[in-house]
Amino acid sequence: MTLAEELKSRNFSIYGQWIGVICILLCLAVGISNLFHVSIIILFGILCIVSGLTLIFVEIPILLRICPTSPTFDNFIRRFTTNYMRAIIYGVMSLIQWLSLIHSATSLIAAAVLLLLAAVCYLIAGLKGQGFVGSKTLGGQGVAQMIV
Repeated sequence: MTLAEELKSRNFSIYGQWIGVICILLCLAVGISNLFHVSIIILFGILCIVSGLTLIFVEIPILLRICPTSPTFDNFIRRFTTNYMRAIIYGVMSLIQWLSLIHSATSLIAAAVLLLLAAVCYLIAGLKGQGFVGSKTLGGQGVAQMIV
């Protein structure tokens, strides 16, 4: 299945996964850019970077095989193999970034919005009864099954 066919499949878990990949890049970028504030926003920037690094392993499962990680971390990441669990992790990460608005509005709001959008896609997939389908472009079905 090509990328275009995946996006036409109307499977919201694939949409969530691709939005998640964009979230990785955005979280790393805005997290780093917010490290230069002289306020509590630095903490939210660090949490955004940690979120982006965690999502790398959640969304690109082949990396659990390639990168040397601890068994504890591997077990933590393996919890997020269903649409509902992914919706929860994205929702929590989004909430953390929304909380940064308490202090001041920064570029972290972009990460909050996109993380929320990914959470909604995974939630819709779960509610529609669509099974999680990983994108083959990102090391999908065959590779993901070997890891889990």
